[in-house]
Amino acid sequence: MEYTVKQLADLAGVSGRTLRYYDQIDLLKPAWTNEAGYRIYGSKEVDRLQQILFFRELGVDLGTIKEILESPHFQEEQALREHREQLLQKREQLDLLIQNVEQTLVALEGGRPMTDQEKFIGFKETLIKENEEKYGKEIREKYGDKTVDASNAKLMGLTQEQYAEMQKLAEEIVESLAKAVGKEDPSGEEGQRIAELHRKWLSFTWKDYSKEAHAGLAEMYLADERFTAYYDQYKEGAAQFLRDAIVAYTKSL
Repeated sequence: MEYTVKQLADLAGVSGRTLRYYDQIDLLKPAWTNEAGYRIYGSKEVDRLQQILFFRELGVDLGTIKEILESPHFQEEQALREHREQLLQKREQLDLLIQNVEQTLVALEGGRPMTDQEKFIGFKETLIKENEEKYGKEIREKYGDKTVDASNAKLMGLTQEQYAEMQKLAEEIVESLAKAVGKEDPSGEEGQRIAELHRKWLSFTWKDYSKEAHAGLAEMYLADERFTAYYDQYKEGAAQFLRDAIVAYTKSL
């Protein structure tokens, strides 16, 4: 079956402007253009749009989607299976948050009051699941199951105030890194302040602080591109700056 821009937009639940923009950046070209100048899309383009929307739902940027779809190694069936797995994980995380909201509503309507820990359990469990999915294999290989499980248990036991402080510290670290990169010395006063903030942030989930473990984690920020990408999204070079700051910090202890 063939579709015009409007027909395909209505079918997929996107705007015509979106489809025209995808054409403009060569992400989704029409199969052909008729004599009246209308873009016409066929089954191949419909399948490609489905893949694009799957990736967008998972938060992948358009540039990366284009690289993936145009890669000679791209396999549609494998991609669909991976999409399914990621969406199932996302659904599980949403279910945890929905359950937390429902418990809160029950408490507000006169039911059993929620403890501070219960109010944030959905967020904590979601955070743990996301970390396990992204970094679990590497972290467990480096530190062992016992250490990681103890860290997760400590996170689950944080009070409302402690959890809020942990989140606040995380924000302060990335904001400080964005300002410091290219302007400050990692081993200088500001770099060491950031490293100290990072140590405090770790204390919310680490049972015992170890400067060796802290330095080892810093090395992972450069060795693993996912860690690097996380910090560099705020400012290119942030992961390198943080690593250098932590190395200098742990040597001074």
